[in-house]
Amino acid sequence: MTYQVLARKWRPKGFSTLVGQEHVVRALTHALEQQRLHHAYLFTGTRGVGKTTLSRILAKALNCETGITAEPCGVCKACRAIDEGRFVDYVEMDAASNRGVDEMTSLLEKAVYAPADARFKVYMIDEVHMLTGHAFNAMLKTLEEPPAHVKFILATTDPQKIPVTVLSRCLQFNLKQMPAGHIVSHLTTILGEEGIENETQALRLLAKAAGGSMRDALSLTDQAIAYAAGPLTETAVRGMLGAIDQSVLVRLLDALNDESRTDLLAVADEMAERSFSFAAGLQDLGSLLHKIALAQYAPQAVSDEWPEAADVRRLAQALSPEAVQLYYQIATRARGDLGLAPDEYTGFSMALLRMAAFTPLLAGGTLAEPPTPQTAGVARAVTPASAPSRTPMAETGRASPSSAASASPASAASVASSAVSPPAAPAAQPEARRAPSARSSAPADRSEEHTSELQSP
Repeated sequence: MTYQVLARKWRPKGFSTLVGQEHVVRALTHALEQQRLHHAYLFTGTRGVGKTTLSRILAKALNCETGITAEPCGVCKACRAIDEGRFVDYVEMDAASNRGVDEMTSLLEKAVYAPADARFKVYMIDEVHMLTGHAFNAMLKTLEEPPAHVKFILATTDPQKIPVTVLSRCLQFNLKQMPAGHIVSHLTTILGEEGIENETQALRLLAKAAGGSMRDALSLTDQAIAYAAGPLTETAVRGMLGAIDQSVLVRLLDALNDESRTDLLAVADEMAERSFSFAAGLQDLGSLLHKIALAQYAPQAVSDEWPEAADVRRLAQALSPEAVQLYYQIATRARGDLGLAPDEYTGFSMALLRMAAFTPLLAGGTLAEPPTPQTAGVARAVTPASAPSRTPMAETGRASPSSAASASPASAASVASSAVSPPAAPAAQPEARRAPSARSSAPADRSEEHTSELQSP
């Protein structure tokens, strides 16, 4: 018999078995019970949270032979045909590969015909945001006023790409990411039915790696079962995921807290030898630091179910709150900059060295004085030489623009001469002091002569 993957074998068959989407289930079941049925539904959410599953359950609820119901029987001809993917009046179209206006026109032409063996024709368009603009425009009129026997179900992972004209014609339901607790509980039930022994911490690792997707969690569980070839243990799952043991990160923080810091880079070398992902290491380090900060500000929030609870409480006492915040900031920034480093090991080790370098400042240390720039001597020599350029302005009151312009070359020359040959600067100061006033008075004399010439007949 062909093996069926867990994600397909344990796909929910009714609203009551759907996990993690209670808000959507409540709205749909109430609508079915009250016979308040819309003609178009839009399911949005990340991958593997139940969009296609909800579509099939809704199609069964609409076409069950027992009548429109919130709990389809699952045994009638229509329910079994939908579960097996052979119901002619339930059509799933992948918009990623059928995205053009021709495909949409063909679908709409078929929609006008009555269903062959059902109460409603249900069209499910997956990844609807991949349709072209012309395809969206072609479906607007039918989507707004479809035939009475047609229901549209649209699904997408990116609703921002759907035109507003389409959104306004649908009832939109946003499917949430699965909480880790829901995933662990569901995996425990499935593995119990499959007769596979497991450790709770191993399932927590799978739930964390799934990123809120139940389908990803089940796919990873399939992989872990094959990898472990027996009970699902934490060690086996960590080995499959390439996840870093929490004890390694605890040793890293202990090394940072130790003044000698002799083991700091040894931890990075150990991670490199065991082919751990340094990006995952920085991510897990950030998670551990978050738990430590939580233990410092809200000790009651630390759960005894955490395998690292004892280490978290100990490090919360050993590290200062400022150090925890600093390490967290460096870890998150280093994770973003990891792709810019020469290699991942270099980026990770530099993050550790940065943590160690800034730790003395938290204890009241100071940075070393920067070296004196070579231009400091030039700046000191410029100061007395530039003073004479202000003397004529002080003696004559408000200086004219021409005097300011003429003073600039003199001051620049004095700066250059003082910078090149400082001993000769004092002897040249009287001339420099007289030169601006002489130059500044020349334009005024010429302007008076020009005025007298204009006034004479």
